[in-house]
Amino acid sequence: MWKAYRSRGPSAAVVAVTCVAALLLQPLPAQDQPPPAALRIVILDGDEAINNIRQRTAREPIVQVEDENHRPVAGAAVIFVLPNDGAGATFVNGARTLSVVTDSKGQAVAHGLRPNNVPGQYQIRVDASYRGATSRATINQSNVAGSAAGVGLSTKMLIGLGVVAGVVAATSAWAATRGNNNTAGNGTVTGTPIVLTPGTGTVGPPH
Repeated sequence: MWKAYRSRGPSAAVVAVTCVAALLLQPLPAQDQPPPAALRIVILDGDEAINNIRQRTAREPIVQVEDENHRPVAGAAVIFVLPNDGAGATFVNGARTLSVVTDSKGQAVAHGLRPNNVPGQYQIRVDASYRGATSRATINQSNVAGSAAGVGLSTKMLIGLGVVAGVVAATSAWAATRGNNNTAGNGTVTGTPIVLTPGTGTVGPPH
């Protein structure tokens, strides 16, 4: 009887060892991978943006969540928080917070951002979390009422335009001064002056 049983297949011990080995050789599922030691938030768009109050348009912030090795983290929870008073904005239905989950690229977009009617600067707080690791960042924006408040313009761009305008004005003034080459440094007029002779209708030097 014993010999007949042995000839039918491997023993229970051999089967158990084979099953354990197979389990150990299988790769860990994604949810069983070790959590990141740290997170970092990279602001891709929306920082230093200037929003048009009259047009109720705003630059929607875009962030990317990365781990300590600068690899994108998909499935991270991202919360955008707006100020409760003063200059600021709202999301859909007047909400002050928006929760987003990062996509396969680790990115999250704050859709539906609209500025309020208060001009000035404000900050958008961004909190990210993933399996115990957290991170925080701040996005700076401004509300402006007027034609200069273009959605595509930022504070740095406007400062650059102001510098260019100042250089152009200074260059024009210098050119105008250099062009008056008939005036000497002591205030006297040099060269041959041009005079008008009454009644003759001609222009010429003095007699």
